[in-house]
Amino acid sequence: MGRIELFKKLLPGFIPLFVFIAADELWGTEIGLIVAIAVGIVELIITWFREKRFDKFILFDTALLVALGGISILLHNDIFFKLKPGLIELILCAILGVSAFSSFNIVGLMSQRYLKDVQMNEQQMNQIRTTMKGMFWLFLAHTALVFYSAFFMSKEAWVFISGGLFYTLFAVFFAVEIIRQKINNKKLMKEEWLPIVDEKGQVTGKAPRSICHKGDQILHPVVHLHVINSHKHIFLQKRPEDKLVQPGKWDTAVGGHISLGETLEESLKREAWEEIGLQNFNARLMSNYRWDTEVESELVYLFVTYDYKGINLHSDEVQEGKFWSPKQIKENLGKGIFTPNFEKEFAMLQKML
Repeated sequence: MGRIELFKKLLPGFIPLFVFIAADELWGTEIGLIVAIAVGIVELIITWFREKRFDKFILFDTALLVALGGISILLHNDIFFKLKPGLIELILCAILGVSAFSSFNIVGLMSQRYLKDVQMNEQQMNQIRTTMKGMFWLFLAHTALVFYSAFFMSKEAWVFISGGLFYTLFAVFFAVEIIRQKINNKKLMKEEWLPIVDEKGQVTGKAPRSICHKGDQILHPVVHLHVINSHKHIFLQKRPEDKLVQPGKWDTAVGGHISLGETLEESLKREAWEEIGLQNFNARLMSNYRWDTEVESELVYLFVTYDYKGINLHSDEVQEGKFWSPKQIKENLGKGIFTPNFEKEFAMLQKML
């Protein structure tokens, strides 16, 4: 479920307001108010029969419509009623602002009610949050214009700004979003795609490699292989200086992402061949753990093999490789010679072996 579809699901709560703006223009405030309230009540009844609950957002919109519309009619002053669209939109801006700029995602909680059968992964929620930031600033500017038009502009101008302009901005915003998504999707389709997993290793979605490496904590699986010789020395590879992550440091013999559709074994054999030229080896899964950095979040599957004689460095992915004794490794821990990831795994290996 994408961000466009989510906001389509949330729109029913605004229907009473939209109906009033149109009905008021055609038949006047009193009839427009009656029609809009009737629409709100019908929506509430339909929601009740479908889901056995009252939609709080529709109920709030309809109640505010009644309150401000009633005050406006009783006092014969339509300024109260003119402020209603701005108040509704101000609430919308508050919801969007909190959801987009804080960890409390109100829209996400609302979506769980509207989209009970749909599970959204972290990547999709990040995309929705980006869209909400754009909507927040757009609707905040429009809200200010609605308040201004209520006090200082004609009724005709207020009607257009509250209704027609709102629809236009909404349509243009989502048209731009759809076009931007299509362009971005074409670029992403050319990338390597990785599975997205939960901490139990269950696949929950998929994402391009670049999205997984944006620091959004999108958890994806990787394999690491430690190669140990008969003297219990550990083979390490030196990362090239042009690597984005931990350049020039000594690291686990083999490490790489599991591609979409690959099994652990398939990925391990592919990475072992690509990085150190190792084939026809037996490996044992020792453990798995979560590893988070500023760049990415990985679910690491840690393997060990004692089949070391087939190592043949043939790739520019590895600058250098050699065996290190446990003593040599211990003497250089914490000095910036090894990657932090390897230092963690070395401590794990000492306990497991």
